[in-house]
Amino acid sequence: MDERIYKTMGRSGALSIVLGVVSIVVGLTSGVMLLISGGRLLTGKSKILF
Repeated sequence: MDERIYKTMGRSGALSIVLGVVSIVVGLTSGVMLLISGGRLLTGKSKILF
């Protein structure tokens, strides 16, 4: 019984670490993409004619 709990805790700890790393990567990627698209919008603003 104790061995089963020990293995379950190990797996859930590893899963938490993996999910944390994935969420950091996704967050950084989306932040960089938002910065790039915002910069493009600001530079393209001067090219609009009304």
